[in-house]
Amino acid sequence: MRVLYATSECYPLVKTGGLADVSAALPPALNAAGADVRLLLPGYPAVLNGLSNLHEVGDLITDLPGCDRARLLLGRTADGVLAYALDAPSLYNRPGNPYLGPDGRDWPDNAQRFAALAWAAAGFAAHTSYDPWWRPDVLHGHDWQTGLIPAYLTLRPDRFGGPSRPGTILTIHNIAYQGNVGPWMLGELGLPASCFRMDGVEYYGNIGFLKAGCYYADRLTTVSPTYAHEIQTPEHGTGLQGLLAGRAADLSGILNGVDYDIWDPARDPHIAARYTPDDLGGKDACKADLQSAFGLDRRPDAPLAAVVSRLTWHKGLDLVLDAASHWVGWGGQLVVLGSGDPASEAGFRQLAQQHPQSVGVRIGYDEPLSHRIQAGCDLFLVPSRSEPCGLTQMYALKYGSLPLVRRTGGLADSIIDANPAAIADGSATGFQFVAPTAQELLWSLRRAIALYRKPDRWQAMQRHAMTRDLGWRGPAEEYMELYRGLVP
Repeated sequence: MRVLYATSECYPLVKTGGLADVSAALPPALNAAGADVRLLLPGYPAVLNGLSNLHEVGDLITDLPGCDRARLLLGRTADGVLAYALDAPSLYNRPGNPYLGPDGRDWPDNAQRFAALAWAAAGFAAHTSYDPWWRPDVLHGHDWQTGLIPAYLTLRPDRFGGPSRPGTILTIHNIAYQGNVGPWMLGELGLPASCFRMDGVEYYGNIGFLKAGCYYADRLTTVSPTYAHEIQTPEHGTGLQGLLAGRAADLSGILNGVDYDIWDPARDPHIAARYTPDDLGGKDACKADLQSAFGLDRRPDAPLAAVVSRLTWHKGLDLVLDAASHWVGWGGQLVVLGSGDPASEAGFRQLAQQHPQSVGVRIGYDEPLSHRIQAGCDLFLVPSRSEPCGLTQMYALKYGSLPLVRRTGGLADSIIDANPAAIADGSATGFQFVAPTAQELLWSLRRAIALYRKPDRWQAMQRHAMTRDLGWRGPAEEYMELYRGLVP
């Protein structure tokens, strides 16, 4: 089973969010399950510098949208996964964020940049000149950046026709990001005018990259079962709910997994002390280390809550700002790592100034520090208004830092609420609330602090959370079933 896994980012080469973590962890799990998965990545400088044994394969590609010519290079990731890099310097040789220019705005040619990635992926279906030794059975694209892959295969048989059409899957990691551009770009993107209709690539008067993928792909997946249901509703479907409801039989929700080679307190090199479910002693040292790192009072008995997130309304961080003073008043502490809306950043900075011994804030992102936060906190907050899957709450489970989440998307699927029945039977792993209000968050914080004051119950819940298996083996098997259904 040969699978080309097309993605715009992959950790540690380039990362802006959870897509990079998934792109790093799922292909090795699929290979372990019997697939032959290869990545296709844009040739960003970090990708070209980060892949080992990089060498040119096949012929020059001379008809990419927005680019006269490009090379296809093949190398390996640090995990040993074979990866193609689309080396098109005019499109990808830019520093920093893969989507944003130095002014913080989208690159004006993002449509061409990711149409080229989709064009190259589709090219594997028909042209042995891309790599004479390897041709995929399945093209698996991720998010809007790869949405045109199935469209090209369907609409351009003159360019991508071949002896057999590979199966196509599009995974929606976040439906809020759709890649919409003006209709005048049809020709430049290599799309025929006839496809600009509702039953095609048209999306509210524009060309929709994600819409195209949702319409033309053989199968659709998203990153949790609950999110697969939610995006079929007006509240979460962002205009695509009708199309997705009509394709419900082709839409699967597969919960993301955790890479335990990276996220495991028993061997994490970034944390102050190692620990396991059978010996939680090291977690106390990690808590003291975290309090020191953020300049907080060294109080072992203070319940320490944490946030590692983009600081946006969508992530529900305004609820944390509204609830934080009450939490501090109850004796709690809070650390925050993230960046986002200027107003949110300013709000958290002000909160830290008001409560310097109880609240610590770092604006930005720091991967090693995020590990120290997971290990050192008692309670991990993910109050998102919408969350396709979420990974940080699953990392928190492994570190015995009980997640407090809003019941939506993958947060609902991965965390078992500490209601009386779940506490009694030992299945609880965290805390959930429903309405996205500060009052609901405060109610769950009250429940959490009450349980924290009962150390035996709290530690029993920690141990159960740490032993939950949310690794990639199960999700990889579900994807393998999808792949098998697409290959004759």
